[in-house]
Amino acid sequence: MFIHIFGFRWKPEATEADKARAEKDILAFRDTIPGLVEVHVGANVSPRNQGFTYAGLMKFTDKAACDAYVIHPAHQALLVWLVPLIEPVELDFQA
Repeated sequence: MFIHIFGFRWKPEATEADKARAEKDILAFRDTIPGLVEVHVGANVSPRNQGFTYAGLMKFTDKAACDAYVIHPAHQALLVWLVPLIEPVELDFQA
């Protein structure tokens, strides 16, 4: 199992519609990305969030599946519009 965790600091220009679209698009990866076992996203409610108010966790069958996700067209399409709206952090590890 390979775990991919991410968090976003939303930039001021990000709208509530942008945030809802991000959640919808990320959850849609469930049916699109080979080797993606689970995907979970939502508001980061930790009092120690350091401004990262949105978080997600993805479980992949292995690191190769996660590597393929990074270059998958659906993920690349998400990045085109999302990256200008966020300051991201990512954590990956073998479980």
